[in-house]
Amino acid sequence: MGNGTTRAASGGRGMTPQAIRRRLQRLVVLPMACAALLSGGGCAVVVIGATVGAGTLVAMDRRSTGVRAGDQAIESKVTKAASEKWGITAHINVTSYDGKVLLTGEVPTPAIRDEIERIAKATEFVRGVTNELLVGPESTIGGRTQDTYITSKVKARLIESKQFDANNVKVVTERRTVYLLGLVSPAEGDAAAEVAASTSDVERVVKLFLYTS
Repeated sequence: MGNGTTRAASGGRGMTPQAIRRRLQRLVVLPMACAALLSGGGCAVVVIGATVGAGTLVAMDRRSTGVRAGDQAIESKVTKAASEKWGITAHINVTSYDGKVLLTGEVPTPAIRDEIERIAKATEFVRGVTNELLVGPESTIGGRTQDTYITSKVKARLIESKQFDANNVKVVTERRTVYLLGLVSPAEGDAAAEVAASTSDVERVVKLFLYTS
């Protein structure tokens, strides 16, 4: 073992800075390439697209840093309040964009549905609530998985359309209904809705945009 360690160390001492950089680049690139081959071309594209999109979203988001932080706080507070009060008896998703809150999921009674809306409206920084909670049994794991897949397809098609900056459109899918949020122009909003509506498996599209003009 000692000889092996010595050889590895001595191999690095004789390398130029340029050679060292090339070796480090290979160490990073090769595992990524192997992972792409193992996962298949389609999966690799989806993963790369999601990563790039997530990184670009913060940089290109039309909301200010303070507004983004406020939206995150709203989502956290409402989710926590609902979880502490009803636990696993209610399946609730909270999405906030510029203080406008979207509630989706399933709850067991109309009273709980209305109470969650009151909690959301009373939360600091909230400027409005769209309550799309369904009174009924929780969605299945299979249904939620399909919703996640639909969201990924809509996001990918928004990027591919190149009609506008897709980073300004937030996509939420619940029971095959796609909700579109974001700060966009009317033309951008219409284009995004058309893309979502023409995506396979989408049954309904709801626009909840804030418009720039």
